[in-house]
Amino acid sequence: MKNVGGWDRILRALFGSTLVVVDFFATLQLEIVFLIVGLWGVLTSALGYCPFNGIIGRNTCHIRYDKTSTEMVAGDSI
Repeated sequence: MKNVGGWDRILRALFGSTLVVVDFFATLQLEIVFLIVGLWGVLTSALGYCPFNGIIGRNTCHIRYDKTSTEMVAGDSI
């Protein structure tokens, strides 16, 4: 289930990719920190899911999922 959406997703992608680029100009200690934080932002943006949002109950994704399936099974008529 996705819990990252909209502006949150865009900001994570921009912030994460900026940190990954800045990573190339940093010293070794800061390089590791920038790389980890930057990749976290890019990955949570790409996947649309953040474990920390799930822990604190935050959901910025506007798509709501029902527990019932809406897929049609082969052989079902319209």
